[in-house]
Amino acid sequence: MTYLDYQSTTPLAPEAFEAMLPWLRDQHANPHSPHREGRRARAAVEVARDQVAALLPPGGRLAFTSGATEALNWAIKGAPESRWGGPIVTLATEHAAVLDTVAASGRPATVLPIGADGLVDLAQAATAIRPGTGLVAAMLVNNEIGVIQPIAELAALAHEAGALLLCDAVQGYGRVPIPDGCDLVAISAHKVHGPKGVGGLWIRDGVKLAPLLHGGGQEEPGRSGTLSPALCAGFGIAARLMAERADDDASHIARLFAAARDRLGPDWILNGSSDLRYRGNLNIRRAGLDVARVMSDQRDLAFSSGSACASGSGRPSHVLRAIGLSDTDARSSIRLGFGRYTTEHELLAAIDRIRAAADIQRIAA
Repeated sequence: MTYLDYQSTTPLAPEAFEAMLPWLRDQHANPHSPHREGRRARAAVEVARDQVAALLPPGGRLAFTSGATEALNWAIKGAPESRWGGPIVTLATEHAAVLDTVAASGRPATVLPIGADGLVDLAQAATAIRPGTGLVAAMLVNNEIGVIQPIAELAALAHEAGALLLCDAVQGYGRVPIPDGCDLVAISAHKVHGPKGVGGLWIRDGVKLAPLLHGGGQEEPGRSGTLSPALCAGFGIAARLMAERADDDASHIARLFAAARDRLGPDWILNGSSDLRYRGNLNIRRAGLDVARVMSDQRDLAFSSGSACASGSGRPSHVLRAIGLSDTDARSSIRLGFGRYTTEHELLAAIDRIRAAADIQRIAA
């Protein structure tokens, strides 16, 4: 199996697995218990918290959550009505965890369109983010097309209007600097070679959120639930590796991206900006391509299509439609996601097979 779906989830780093193992096999204390073993477990959680927070802006507190979906729900639903409960401004290309939560919040919302390059128009954003706005929610790196939004500029507009800036940094954490102007930042371990089932919400000092989950209030900002030392430890090591390997990972991914674009040739069109993007995401289309057929014929290649992967509905991606693609072009798009553990040989071999399958389709047509 050749795995090219890094935006969906990343392979677990061996070092993260080893860090988790003792807490799964030998050490089972509750990190919220006051006895010695509980305190040892709590210490492991706090070490992990520091490791994860090292890649986040200064001046805030990281609360561990079950993942980014919980973190985003908490950020959107937890803003107190007294100060930050006003209308929400977000982007048409946000993840469903943002768009659906905004819709469910019952608060007035403006969903800004984006251009053919996948980027928000800052002039339109400035018009929409008015005094009285409570929250601006934007994704740092888009999960489907990889474009990098101008988060720092959006944060400045939000603060000028008296609003908070929520950054969905799930795809960008550890890869793209997170601007200091953010007030809330959602992250997830399994996108950075950590385990599934743990994420976090970074909350700037002075920002108070109402609880999303009620109970014991184990996490200081107000999140209830028993933490898993194993998951936290795995997240911590994964984050440490993202920091330590940042330059090597970035160089490797840039080489893979360039080699892939060269091998694909001019028949394949890049979806989204070619410059303002994370290069571990290659979202491309070829006219007339039946992606579902390619995926069926090449079952030992793991990659994503231009249809909504979350629901399995087969409907074209809302992100691809938002950048102006027709349903036909969206269904002719594929997303190749690669990273630290992808070799150039396996990526190019996979591309050769996808190209060959596309050529066969064209001849048959």
